Amino acid sequence: MTLQQTRRRRRPRTARWLLLAAAGIVPFGVGVALGEALHDNPRPGGTRTFVRTLHPLTVAPSVETKTVTVTATS
Repeated sequence: MTLQQTRRRRRPRTARWLLLAAAGIVPFGVGVALGEALHDNPRPGGTRTFVRTLHPLTVAPSVETKTVTVTATS
């Protein structure tokens, strides 16, 4: 093989590689464009979230205190 024949074989491989790369990039770009288009126009009437803070009520102290003592006899 001569040097020119070797160069001729490499060109189609490079072109094939570029074609495969483009075939992979194009669907990716279409997917990104579709995702951005759907994100730009969200559906109306979505869910709403309200956040409220509930404060505990105060409890009045007990007026009466009882003490119980238990003794055990053996």
